Amino acid sequence: MNALASGFDFKEIQDKVSLHLRPWHRSFQFWVRAADIYTGYKVFQLRVSFVKDPQKQQAMWDKQHELAADKIYAMCYDLGGFFLKIIGKPDLAPAAWVKRLVQHPGIQDLMMTDIRNLQAFALYIQKTDIKFDLFSVTKEMEKQVCPRTIQGYVEKMFENALRVTSIKAVPMRVLVMDYIDGVPILNLGDEMAKRGINPGGKMATSAKQNILKSLTLAYGQMILKTGFFHADPHPGNILICKGSEVALLDYGQVKDLPDQLRLGFADLVLAMADSNPVKATESYRELGIDTVSNCKNEQQEMLRLAQTMFDTKLPPGVEMLQPFSEDASIKKIGVQSFPEELFSVLRTVHLLRGLSVGLGINYSCAEQWRPMAEEALYNAGRLKGILFEL
Repeated sequence: MNALASGFDFKEIQDKVSLHLRPWHRSFQFWVRAADIYTGYKVFQLRVSFVKDPQKQQAMWDKQHELAADKIYAMCYDLGGFFLKIIGKPDLAPAAWVKRLVQHPGIQDLMMTDIRNLQAFALYIQKTDIKFDLFSVTKEMEKQVCPRTIQGYVEKMFENALRVTSIKAVPMRVLVMDYIDGVPILNLGDEMAKRGINPGGKMATSAKQNILKSLTLAYGQMILKTGFFHADPHPGNILICKGSEVALLDYGQVKDLPDQLRLGFADLVLAMADSNPVKATESYRELGIDTVSNCKNEQQEMLRLAQTMFDTKLPPGVEMLQPFSEDASIKKIGVQSFPEELFSVLRTVHLLRGLSVGLGINYSCAEQWRPMAEEALYNAGRLKGILFEL
């Protein structure tokens, strides 16, 4: 009996020690792999600097990104925790795995360990290579996985009677919504082909324009009118229903934007729509985006930076923005401080831009959001002499 008790006590102590050391071992694994990926990029930057041909440079960058992507995927797959969100998708793992990983025992502690490591890495990177406040981005990630934050957002969703079909929620366990019949937006081209519609024809182009317009206006209404919006914007959460109607799925992440930032963003929308560099600079200050400049035409570069970050329109002849290229505005104007709450808005704009590139339609979300921005500022008493259609 004593031997059994002694064995049981030893096993219990062993488990406690293992549980205590788990975050340290996890952190060690993260930093070893992150250092490998980081040094790989630093060595590559030196190597590519000797190549003068822009096309060869781009080809080299593409290959380097692919190499790094394989290492990042392996790290996410092996570490799990916060990274389980990456592999916990139906298209990357069996349904049984996905179902089990929403409720993985101890997942909250693992996710917080991962986020702390990412925050430390972000602090290092933004001081050495990327002139952008990445730390605030990771702080926003922390909020999104905090139990109290999630429960508060669910309660806010019910309070505002958000129209996302009927919802039933059990905090920290499950969020259940009605089934919505539609086509995933990434499968839109295949669905058109099945129905005999030329994906590059006029009918398809018109449908794509209507879809983008509906999606853009929906987000504009949420962000600028109420400040309460769907904060997990990726193609997997977007369905196309009959009549080109757009359905947003998975309200597990939502954001409640403070009025000060909502109205400040409305000012920035007008500055981008009007291509007004002075107003863009003022709006950045109002939003609390602190910048440092090392260029002569600071205000013009500030407008370019704003349009790169918060508008979808691409310059003529450009198929994809390279935010960290030598000519990029982020290289000329560093973002020292970025409000955490704006990260979800930034994600939304980049989702819309990615969809516009994928659908082959170049447009400006700022121009479409202009009437809603004007209405928001008018209702707040900050804009005079504007008439709106009822």
